[in-house]
Order: sequence, then C-alpha cells, then structure tokens
Amino acid sequence: MTGRLFDSTDARNAALVRLGVVAVAFAAVAVVVAAFAPRLADPAWVRSAVESTGAFAPLVFVGIQALQVILAPIPGQALAAVGGYLFGTVAGTAYSMVGVVAGSAIVFLLARRFGRPAVERLVADDALARFDGVADRRGVAGLFVLFLLPAFPDDALCALAGLSPLRLRTLVVLVAVGRLPTFALAAAAGRNAGAANYGTVALLVGVGVVASVVVYRYRDELAARVG
Repeated sequence: MTGRLFDSTDARNAALVRLGVVAVAFAAVAVVVAAFAPRLADPAWVRSAVESTGAFAPLVFVGIQALQVILAPIPGQALAAVGGYLFGTVAGTAYSMVGVVAGSAIVFLLARRFGRPAVERLVADDALARFDGVADRRGVAGLFVLFLLPAFPDDALCALAGLSPLRLRTLVVLVAVGRLPTFALAAAAGRNAGAANYGTVALLVGVGVVASVVVYRYRDELAARVG
C-alpha cells in the first residue's frame, strides 16, 4: 500500500485545503438534510419519491444509489431492496449496480487525488488496519473478498482502495462482481416483499447472512483460491 501520495509540502497543503473545502460542503449538505429533509435517510420515503418521477425513475434511482456510496446516508443493500420492489429483481439489481459502480469510482478517484492523510481522517482506524492487513497479505484477491462482505461500507472500502496501486478499471470489476451477489439477493427480497411473499424474503435474508458469515470465516482461504 502506498502511504505517500505527494512529493512536496506545498502540494500536500494545497490538497488538504481542497479537501477541507469539499468536507465543509459535504458537512453543510448533511446538516441541511438532517434539519430540513431527514426523510432522505428513509428507504421507504426514497421509494415513494422515486416512484413519483415516472419515466425518470431509473435514472433517479441510479443517482441515489451512487450518492449512498459517496455520502453513505443509506446502506446500499437497503436501496437495492427498494430497487427490487420498484423495478423487479433483474432491472433493480442492474440499476443498483450501475449506481454503486459509479459512486465507487468517484470515491476511489477522490481518495487517490487527496491521499492517505485525508482518508485517515474519514475512515475509522480499525477499518484502515483491517484493510491494510488483508490487502498486504492477499492483494487484489483480498480486496475482492472484502467487496463480497456487505458489512464493509462501500465508501470506506473504495477510499482505501484509492490509496493502493490498483487501477480504476480493476476496481470497477471488483465492485461489479463482488457486490453483485448481495445486491441481487436484496433486490429479490424487495421484489418478494412487494408481492407479500414474506417466507421467501426471510429465506433470502437468511441465505445472505449465512453466506456473509461463511465468506468472513474463510476469507483468507477464499482469497488464496481467488489469487
């Protein structure tokens, strides 16, 4: 992993100033949302808002899914379930993945632009340590396994990946393949919830939980096989 992104003090200071401006802007948006539009963090409200846009609903949904990666107000899998409810399992999954890949690419590029000191201010120390440990031991294969785990936030994971020598196109493949299983399960659960098939919803959720536990338990072995 690379810990040094800028060669001069002036370059580092300039980057931190730009990061500060971005952080202040994001903080201002968060305060406004919390004070005047708290429903933006409510998946049920998001569903009704997207439905009201008619023909533009897919584009609106893709945009919201991308924003959840950048700003992280709503878990991506929760929105994927909303996508399944609105558009069906296949289309809902596709729209979710387009949004998640786009948002992940943006976070990745921002992290690469501003460097590790900035990411360290935004990502918890334990998440940073876990990422460094897995990435150092297993490289791209280890990163892929982390993307399979829904508990690892998209924004943190992509920001951390931006600190590595990883190429953007490789990140896109990792996100698209690694996040697909849980997002597809969530979309299927949302579709079945809309049809009142609650037994199937419980089964899908159970499958997702068990699969995540298995991946986490055997993460090193899986990374070794993938690598």
